[in-house]
Amino acid sequence: MSTMEMLDPSREKASAVGVELATFNNAKDLELVKQAAEDEHAQTFVQAIRQHPTAVLWSLLLSTSIIMEGYDIVLISSFFAQPAFSERYGSFDPGSDSYQISASWQNGLINAATVGTIIGAFLNGYLTPSYGYRKILLFALVLITGFIALPFSAPNLPVLLVGQFLCGIPWGIFATMAPAYASEVCPLALRGYLTVYVNLCWAIGQLISAGVQAGFAGGTGMWSYRIPFAIQWVWPVPLFFILWFAPESPWYLVRREEYQKAEQNLIRLGCAPSKSKQTLAMMVHTNELEKEMNTGTSYLDCFHGVDRYRTEIACMAFAAQPFCGSALASTPTYFFVQAGLPVSISFRLAVGSLGLAAVGTIIAWFMMSRLGRRTLYLWGLGILTALLLVVGIISASTIHDSVAGNYAQASLLLVWEFVYYMTVGPICYAIITEVSSTRLRNESISLSRICYYVAQIASNAAEPYLINPTAANLQGKTAFVWGAFAFIFFVWTFFRLPETKDRTYEELDIMFLQGVKARDLDSYRSDIHGVGNRRAASYA
Repeated sequence: MSTMEMLDPSREKASAVGVELATFNNAKDLELVKQAAEDEHAQTFVQAIRQHPTAVLWSLLLSTSIIMEGYDIVLISSFFAQPAFSERYGSFDPGSDSYQISASWQNGLINAATVGTIIGAFLNGYLTPSYGYRKILLFALVLITGFIALPFSAPNLPVLLVGQFLCGIPWGIFATMAPAYASEVCPLALRGYLTVYVNLCWAIGQLISAGVQAGFAGGTGMWSYRIPFAIQWVWPVPLFFILWFAPESPWYLVRREEYQKAEQNLIRLGCAPSKSKQTLAMMVHTNELEKEMNTGTSYLDCFHGVDRYRTEIACMAFAAQPFCGSALASTPTYFFVQAGLPVSISFRLAVGSLGLAAVGTIIAWFMMSRLGRRTLYLWGLGILTALLLVVGIISASTIHDSVAGNYAQASLLLVWEFVYYMTVGPICYAIITEVSSTRLRNESISLSRICYYVAQIASNAAEPYLINPTAANLQGKTAFVWGAFAFIFFVWTFFRLPETKDRTYEELDIMFLQGVKARDLDSYRSDIHGVGNRRAASYA
């Protein structure tokens, strides 16, 4: 090493990067890239599982962190129907002859966590591209371990609200990191399954929460709501020690031009050593192609050129979730109570609905590989619109006060939950990870999740006032409101949502660049490594 290199660390770093680039110069060889793409398309689901078991394992483990957010979202809303919680934190309502948490405080408690998740999601879009998935994940696990203490010991509603807000920050990190990591460590044949698994973790968290709540629904003391809060400590501590050994995303390392480490992690994730160079070649080639397309790595770049359309798709696909009726279904216990069912039966039905959610997500795995993302998402919204319309009609009819009418609304809401978790709920996660460019994946997913949270705040702010007996008291007629929004998103999906099934990231880059219409993307074929590269070069 020369004297100048010893005195100037930046020159030493630049020299090291230059050596890495020279070593992996063959990564730009199109023959390697073509072979890697062909292998990706030829690989079956079973072959991918056998060849990449460690990638599957690490993706599943990291996605498990989502269980915590799903658990608490149902937990806090279900508490509104628990007599012990309402008596401790609420006030007596003569009209219903019971203790109630006011609509404003319901809004505050639910939306405090959502505001926290917005901050967490936004931070993740900055932090993960700079420091990597592993470090930020471990940091978030430490935060959530400490923040849980606040809602657990909250003496009043303001402290509980602050606790929900702070817990929301690491939840926002988990929610945006898990699908991005799954999409980057797994091959094409597993990409859809493991990104959709994120939604299953959400459903599992909700199911566990509903089960815990059902067990403590009849409690009369403070432990009937403190123990459910304490159960949240079950996840972060063991996950921290397990995920300490998780491999970093090879795509993250490619973006940082650390090609040797990227290849090592590819092998660690199950890539055969004999094929690691061609897989790395495809990744580097995709990254260089996106550079030629002027794709940067900042939030602002999400709104430039073709990436603006890709950001629109990710954001709208996620925003549809709260507006298509999940604001109503995310508080099933409270809805069932207000619809006229007994509290004990309402809690049991809530558990049943979330059990259907888990089953629906598993069914979505099989449907997704055959029908594709666009078809499932589009017709899922259509069916949800029809179900909400029927719920509203029953509530507005003369039978809504009868036992049969109450159970009819509850049954239809269960069907809604099942359909949602077969279509819109899980498929969204595959869509948001596939439509974004690789260089903007963290930023795009973070923005889409922020749009989801903003939509959730709006819908959660409206729902308590629509259904609460101390406010509008519309009961099941709130389904008309969400049915109208579901239809609007159905129309958007028909014209704007493309099919991304069975496409490598480079193929998607080229097809978005060539301006293929959303309805034509499924059948579109082109010479990706020939015409595509010339178009990318001319675009730059």
